[in-house]
Amino acid sequence: MMRALILAAAVLVLAACGEKPQTLGSGVKLDAAAYTGPASPFTAAGWTPGDKTSWEQELKVRTQAGQNEYNRIK
Repeated sequence: MMRALILAAAVLVLAACGEKPQTLGSGVKLDAAAYTGPASPFTAAGWTPGDKTSWEQELKVRTQAGQNEYNRIK
């Protein structure tokens, strides 16, 4: 009886050590660029979906307008 209890405890402890694979969904990776995303109410006003130059310009504006920690710390 005691052996069965120890064996069950050992199996339970060893089962907790296993690691599950960390994959997103079915493992399909999207190869679309970030600037090709859809327009939504949360997109920046100056950005047009699919236009890489407007995407880069909006990133520059966001960086300089307050999301750059080096500019905020004084």
